[in-house]
Amino acid sequence: RLDGRRAGELRQLRARLGLFARADGSAYLEQGNTKALAVVYGPHEIRGSRSRALPDQALVNCQFSMATFSTSDRKRRPHGDRQASELSLHLRQTFEAAILTHLYPRSQIDIYVQILQADGGNYCASVNAATLAVIDAGIPMRDYVCACSAGFIEDTPLADLNYVEEAAGGPQLALALLPKSDQIALLEMNARLHEDHLERILEAASKACKDVYALLDQVVREHLQEVTARLGK
Repeated sequence: RLDGRRAGELRQLRARLGLFARADGSAYLEQGNTKALAVVYGPHEIRGSRSRALPDQALVNCQFSMATFSTSDRKRRPHGDRQASELSLHLRQTFEAAILTHLYPRSQIDIYVQILQADGGNYCASVNAATLAVIDAGIPMRDYVCACSAGFIEDTPLADLNYVEEAAGGPQLALALLPKSDQIALLEMNARLHEDHLERILEAASKACKDVYALLDQVVREHLQEVTARLGK
């Protein structure tokens, strides 16, 4: 691979929690050169029309956006362009599968994610950053949601694709996984793939998600130690 990684190796992952005091939860995550910022507000009362309230669970509202400066071409992206709307919907489906929404009937949880720098795997970085922000907000989840992409290039399944590898074409999938139960929260493919290869590419993505889980868990534990040390003072 161009960046010298092995086929199943992740890009370097760094993250921080609790960046903003005014939000209920926030996180910043770097996955290689892809950088994402996630902010969570809630659970709070439904904003706007009360008829949207669900009697037995919380409404999860997700908004995905890309900063104007996130890619090399400086495009002004209006709120609600097609890609952003699609990724917002994917994020909502992913987190509805993971958050214990039945604990907060008639309320709303807002998750905002912005990509500050795009270098492939935008959806995956968004999910991983949003997971940390939801944990920071203290909202109970069934499990971490960890996401990673995988592609099939020259008969080899590669995990955690960067922009160059994504642009090379070939079938790719994005997987969001609840690692402890091996439940799939979301699986998206962008091209047709022979079913003989599907198992191999899924296995590569699933293993990568579990590697992401180990890293995110470490970040959360370190953050907890920092917070308790500060409280101890």
